Amino acid sequence: MNDIFRKLALGLVLIGLLGLVPTAFAQDEPESPPKVQTKEQKLTLGQLIARGGLTMFPLGLFSIAVVALVVRNYMNLKESVLLPPHASAHLRKLLEDGHLDEASTYCEENRSLLTDTFSAGVERAATGTATIEVVKEAIEEAGTEQMISLMRPINYLSIIGAVAPMLGLLGTVSGMIKAFQTISVGGMGKPELLAQNIGEALVTTATGLIIAIPAMLFYFYFKNNFMKTMATLGRQTGALVEVLRGHATNKN
Repeated sequence: MNDIFRKLALGLVLIGLLGLVPTAFAQDEPESPPKVQTKEQKLTLGQLIARGGLTMFPLGLFSIAVVALVVRNYMNLKESVLLPPHASAHLRKLLEDGHLDEASTYCEENRSLLTDTFSAGVERAATGTATIEVVKEAIEEAGTEQMISLMRPINYLSIIGAVAPMLGLLGTVSGMIKAFQTISVGGMGKPELLAQNIGEALVTTATGLIIAIPAMLFYFYFKNNFMKTMATLGRQTGALVEVLRGHATNKN
């Protein structure tokens, strides 16, 4: 009986030891650090402008100028505004009837690219001594003057498109210079000191390109449409000059 109790006691001890082994290993395992939820920091528009430095002020003015020029050119350079559909037909009828004074008055009262250009020829023809070649020369000179005046707001978009990236590059160089100065005074081990300088370099470059790309796209858009309008103007004024030629021939 003693042997039996002794074996049972030994078995219970072994079972207890086996049950303690997993617990011991579990206590030896290092505890995993608690998960920290990181939240992505998003910069506001004001913080981006502040990070860009002083170069952002002229770039901001450029962005406002681009919007203003696009709206102005869109409103003023429409073909229906520059070449009113009814103006050419009305002038043609007045010239066929020989009413040069009324045609001149109509051009003064209804200002547009067509009337401002053709009025120079009507004034020459109203003198009665000018030849058709002189009238055509006066119309061409007036057309060139009008083209230069109307192309000026379009060219401003091209200027902004060329200068904005250069200003952005200036901000990039300024930011990199400041970054190297920070490194030289011992900021290599503190990346937060370099973040603002590098941010200035990157933000100004991106801002300059963001302004320049739309400016150049709108420049070519308005320029191509205006050149098409000028070609239409040449065709319409040429037809009106032929009416003047025919009227002068019949008069003689």
